[in-house]
Amino acid sequence: MHDSAWDGEYYFLDQPVHKLGKKERFELHKKHIGFVFQSYHLLDHLTVYENLEIPLSYRDVPRSKRESIVCDVLDRFQIVGKKDLYPNQLSGGQQQLVAVARAIIANPKVILADEPTGNLHSSQGQEIMELFKRLNDEGTTIIQVTHSDKNASYGRKIIKLSDGWIVNDS
Repeated sequence: MHDSAWDGEYYFLDQPVHKLGKKERFELHKKHIGFVFQSYHLLDHLTVYENLEIPLSYRDVPRSKRESIVCDVLDRFQIVGKKDLYPNQLSGGQQQLVAVARAIIANPKVILADEPTGNLHSSQGQEIMELFKRLNDEGTTIIQVTHSDKNASYGRKIIKLSDGWIVNDS
Protein backbone atom coordinates (compact mmCIF):
# COMPACT_ATOMS: atom_id res chain seq x y z
CA MET A 1 0.00 0.00 0.00
CA HIS A 2 3.06 2.24 -0.11
CA ASP A 3 3.33 1.98 -3.87
CA SER A 4 0.74 3.26 -6.29
CA ALA A 5 2.31 2.08 -9.55
CA TRP A 6 0.12 -0.85 -10.51
CA ASP A 7 -2.51 -1.77 -13.06
CA GLY A 8 -5.91 -3.27 -12.44
CA GLU A 9 -8.00 -3.36 -9.29
CA TYR A 10 -6.89 -4.20 -5.77
CA TYR A 11 -9.29 -4.66 -2.86
CA PHE A 12 -8.36 -5.05 0.80
CA LEU A 13 -11.11 -5.51 3.41
CA ASP A 14 -13.64 -4.47 0.78
CA GLN A 15 -11.77 -1.20 0.21
CA PRO A 16 -10.85 -0.36 -3.40
CA VAL A 17 -7.16 0.30 -2.76
CA HIS A 18 -6.64 1.22 -6.41
CA LYS A 19 -8.99 4.18 -5.90
CA LEU A 20 -7.65 5.34 -2.52
CA GLY A 21 -5.28 8.21 -1.99
CA LYS A 22 -1.92 7.80 -0.29
CA LYS A 23 -3.29 8.84 3.13
CA GLU A 24 -6.20 6.36 2.99
CA ARG A 25 -3.86 3.54 1.90
CA PHE A 26 -1.55 4.39 4.80
CA GLU A 27 -4.46 4.22 7.26
CA LEU A 28 -5.46 0.75 5.99
CA HIS A 29 -1.85 -0.38 6.15
CA LYS A 30 -1.11 0.84 9.68
CA LYS A 31 -4.32 -0.55 11.16
CA HIS A 32 -4.40 -3.96 9.54
CA ILE A 33 -0.93 -5.21 8.56
CA GLY A 34 1.83 -6.58 10.80
CA PHE A 35 5.40 -7.27 9.72
CA VAL A 36 8.05 -9.72 10.89
CA PHE A 37 11.34 -8.83 9.26
CA GLN A 38 14.25 -11.24 8.95
CA SER A 39 16.54 -8.59 10.42
CA TYR A 40 14.13 -7.54 13.21
CA HIS A 41 13.91 -3.80 12.47
CA LEU A 42 13.41 -2.99 16.13
CA LEU A 43 13.93 0.65 17.04
CA ASP A 44 17.32 0.75 18.78
CA HIS A 45 16.55 3.83 20.88
CA LEU A 46 13.40 2.25 22.36
CA THR A 47 13.11 -0.45 25.01
CA VAL A 48 11.39 -3.77 24.35
CA TYR A 49 8.27 -2.38 26.03
CA GLU A 50 8.32 0.74 23.85
CA ASN A 51 8.95 -1.29 20.67
CA LEU A 52 5.84 -3.33 21.48
CA GLU A 53 3.77 -0.26 22.26
CA ILE A 54 4.47 1.51 18.94
CA PRO A 55 2.00 -0.45 16.74
CA LEU A 56 -0.74 0.18 19.29
CA SER A 57 -0.10 3.92 19.28
CA TYR A 58 -0.39 3.92 15.46
CA ARG A 59 -3.80 2.34 15.86
CA ASP A 60 -4.95 4.98 18.34
CA VAL A 61 -5.26 2.53 21.25
CA PRO A 62 -5.56 4.57 24.47
CA ARG A 63 -2.45 4.55 26.69
CA SER A 64 -4.25 2.80 29.57
CA LYS A 65 -5.29 -0.06 27.29
CA ARG A 66 -1.84 -0.21 25.61
CA GLU A 67 -0.19 -0.94 28.94
CA SER A 68 -2.44 -3.93 29.57
CA ILE A 69 -1.97 -5.30 26.04
CA VAL A 70 1.83 -4.91 26.14
CA CYS A 71 2.03 -6.62 29.54
CA ASP A 72 -0.08 -9.52 28.25
CA VAL A 73 2.18 -9.95 25.21
CA LEU A 74 5.35 -9.72 27.31
CA ASP A 75 3.95 -12.53 29.45
CA ARG A 76 2.75 -14.59 26.46
CA PHE A 77 6.24 -14.48 24.91
CA GLN A 78 7.97 -14.96 28.28
CA ILE A 79 10.00 -11.77 27.91
CA VAL A 80 8.70 -9.80 30.90
CA GLY A 81 12.22 -9.61 32.33
CA LYS A 82 13.46 -8.02 29.08
CA LYS A 83 10.90 -5.17 28.93
CA ASP A 84 13.35 -2.44 29.99
CA LEU A 85 16.22 -3.61 27.80
CA TYR A 86 17.20 -2.11 24.46
CA PRO A 87 17.53 -4.27 21.32
CA ASN A 88 21.35 -4.21 21.45
CA GLN A 89 21.13 -5.83 24.91
CA LEU A 90 19.23 -8.84 23.51
CA SER A 91 20.40 -11.92 21.66
CA GLY A 92 19.33 -12.37 18.05
CA GLY A 93 16.68 -14.88 19.07
CA GLN A 94 15.29 -12.54 21.72
CA GLN A 95 15.16 -9.71 19.19
CA GLN A 96 13.25 -11.96 16.80
CA LEU A 97 10.75 -12.89 19.53
CA VAL A 98 10.17 -9.19 20.18
CA ALA A 99 9.73 -8.60 16.43
CA VAL A 100 7.11 -11.37 16.23
CA ALA A 101 5.36 -10.05 19.35
CA ARG A 102 5.33 -6.55 17.83
CA ALA A 103 3.81 -7.86 14.60
CA ILE A 104 0.89 -9.58 16.33
CA ILE A 105 0.26 -7.22 19.24
CA ALA A 106 -2.53 -5.26 17.53
CA ASN A 107 -4.28 -8.29 16.00
CA PRO A 108 -3.63 -7.39 12.37
CA LYS A 109 -5.70 -8.88 9.55
CA VAL A 110 -2.51 -9.72 7.60
CA ILE A 111 0.99 -10.61 8.80
CA LEU A 112 3.86 -10.46 6.33
CA ALA A 113 6.74 -12.57 7.65
CA ASP A 114 10.23 -12.86 6.15
CA GLU A 115 12.00 -15.90 7.65
CA PRO A 116 10.21 -15.36 10.98
CA THR A 117 12.04 -18.14 12.81
CA GLY A 118 15.47 -17.83 11.22
CA ASN A 119 17.18 -16.63 14.40
CA LEU A 120 15.28 -18.73 16.92
CA HIS A 121 16.04 -22.02 18.62
CA SER A 122 14.04 -24.84 17.05
CA SER A 123 11.61 -25.04 19.99
CA GLN A 124 11.00 -21.25 19.84
CA GLY A 125 10.57 -21.49 16.08
CA GLN A 126 8.00 -24.24 16.45
CA GLU A 127 6.10 -22.14 19.02
CA ILE A 128 6.00 -19.19 16.61
CA MET A 129 4.81 -21.37 13.74
CA GLU A 130 2.10 -22.89 15.93
CA LEU A 131 1.08 -19.35 16.99
CA PHE A 132 0.87 -18.33 13.33
CA LYS A 133 -1.23 -21.43 12.62
CA ARG A 134 -3.66 -20.52 15.44
CA LEU A 135 -3.85 -16.93 14.23
CA ASN A 136 -4.54 -18.17 10.71
CA ASP A 137 -7.25 -20.52 11.97
CA GLU A 138 -8.81 -17.49 13.71
CA GLY A 139 -8.87 -15.49 10.48
CA THR A 140 -5.49 -13.72 10.19
CA THR A 141 -3.83 -14.10 6.81
CA ILE A 142 -0.15 -15.05 7.16
CA ILE A 143 2.13 -14.55 4.18
CA GLN A 144 5.51 -16.08 4.95
CA VAL A 145 8.71 -16.18 2.95
CA THR A 146 10.90 -19.08 4.05
CA HIS A 147 13.53 -21.54 2.93
CA SER A 148 12.31 -23.99 5.57
CA ASP A 149 10.14 -26.84 4.30
CA LYS A 150 9.04 -27.42 7.90
CA ASN A 151 7.81 -23.83 8.28
CA ALA A 152 6.18 -23.93 4.85
CA SER A 153 4.26 -27.05 5.88
CA TYR A 154 2.26 -24.92 8.33
CA GLY A 155 0.75 -23.02 5.41
CA ARG A 156 -2.52 -23.78 3.66
CA LYS A 157 -1.05 -22.77 0.32
CA ILE A 158 2.57 -23.09 -0.70
CA ILE A 159 4.04 -21.29 -3.70
CA LYS A 160 7.59 -22.32 -4.56
CA LEU A 161 9.75 -19.89 -6.48
CA SER A 162 13.02 -20.32 -8.30
CA ASP A 163 14.85 -17.37 -9.80
CA GLY A 164 11.70 -15.26 -9.47
CA TRP A 165 9.43 -17.75 -11.23
CA ILE A 166 6.66 -19.91 -9.79
CA VAL A 167 7.71 -23.55 -10.08
CA ASN A 168 4.98 -25.09 -7.93
CA ASP A 169 1.68 -23.75 -6.63
CA SER A 170 -0.09 -26.12 -4.27
